[in-house]
Amino acid sequence: MTNRIRLPKTNLDVSPICLGGNVFGWSADKEQSFAVLDAFVAAGGNFIDTADVYSEWADGHVGGESETIIGEWMTARGNRSEIIIATKVAKLSTRPGLSRDNIMAAVEDSLRRLHTYYIDLYYAHEDDQNNDLAETLGAFDTLVKAGKVRSIGASNYSGARLLQAAEVSKAHGFAQYAVLQNLYNLVEREPYESDAAPAVAELGISGVPFYGVAVGFLTGKYQPGADIASVRAEGAKRYFRDENWATLAKVTELAGELGVSNAAVALAWLRAQPTIGVPIASARTVEQLAELMQFVELTPQQLSIFN
Repeated sequence: MTNRIRLPKTNLDVSPICLGGNVFGWSADKEQSFAVLDAFVAAGGNFIDTADVYSEWADGHVGGESETIIGEWMTARGNRSEIIIATKVAKLSTRPGLSRDNIMAAVEDSLRRLHTYYIDLYYAHEDDQNNDLAETLGAFDTLVKAGKVRSIGASNYSGARLLQAAEVSKAHGFAQYAVLQNLYNLVEREPYESDAAPAVAELGISGVPFYGVAVGFLTGKYQPGADIASVRAEGAKRYFRDENWATLAKVTELAGELGVSNAAVALAWLRAQPTIGVPIASARTVEQLAELMQFVELTPQQLSIFN
């Protein structure tokens, strides 16, 4: 998998899958994380997603654990110039929100942990309506002009707010959100399809959805009545409904016909959607990563079974 995709309205050429870094320093320790990152690059990957808040939720963690591991890995491998790094600001309890002051402080924290002087793609991790969009976008624009950030994106924004942000950027001559990272997968298609997708299409930007394999549900490791020991099992249980089991059965059948993993089919479906650039999926082990990296393109007929 050596092909690259240019994300519209950026100069970022990325691999067809973005590796989610939420597990690094959480369910994957440093050694496991390095192994997954090495395998990802060896398989042709170059796009890695993280956030300052990963993994503050774990006992004894303060946030920034994922960024720190990624930074140490890039330093050890000497490959910073070959990697596209996306990280985020707004959700860390010690660096909350999207005020100018907070963005300016948070970016320095992230740069230090990542052992780099620039971030390729910097996201607003959520829509902070307590701060004016002009203040937030003005801060991001300052970072772009300073060379500390190459492109900016929004995460967990509604379509309406994304369009409003674009108008603010245009009116002030600020950098514009070029990527939307929202929840979207085969078993959770709303509200993305009805709300965000039309705005993404109108703006001509890319959707880079998270939970591409639905917290592992679409990999097939969860089955009705089976008890799985996993830190993410509780999150996957929200998908345990009859209609989703039916979708999973279709994914499993098609994967069997194509001789690929369930994850490969789920991610191929996402890539085929008109507003999607690259899906995000995470892997705790090299074995899990191998399933994600089985690149396949689905025909219109194959895609139609999920309509």
